Amino acid sequence: MTVAATKPAQRIYVDTSVFGGCWDEEFAEASNRLINEIKAGHFILLFSPILAKELELAPAEVGAIVAGLPADALEPVADSAEARRLRDLYLSERVVGPTKVNDAHHVALATVVRAEMIVSWNFKDIVHYDKIRGFNAINLREGYPVIAIYSPLEIV
Repeated sequence: MTVAATKPAQRIYVDTSVFGGCWDEEFAEASNRLINEIKAGHFILLFSPILAKELELAPAEVGAIVAGLPADALEPVADSAEARRLRDLYLSERVVGPTKVNDAHHVALATVVRAEMIVSWNFKDIVHYDKIRGFNAINLREGYPVIAIYSPLEIV
């Protein structure tokens, strides 16, 4: 008898929109399913200083979602000059506009730390065909792998 190998948890970068989505009628079901998958150990949440700062500014119930995750479900990732340089390339090459610094920074951090995917409800600036192509064109040119970008509906 063979025993099936346990699939290791995927390291994912989740932006603030997913946590806010837990409290939004349109996005709650998929957002909460993803949070439950993280709690069950199927995903490791890459937790950045940018995400932490955005959650501090969010309503308390949104921040409480992350606080309720088990410690082993979180992997802190540090900001770096490398991530800021990549963020600045996204901005200077107009993948996203100058007011979308945090969106560019989320993608840059996820790319630099080799996240398996980014998960977001931001269909205008992150989960958008042209934006994904733009991020990945720069990533490839700069020697990084392609980063997969999905909404929670596509992964749970």
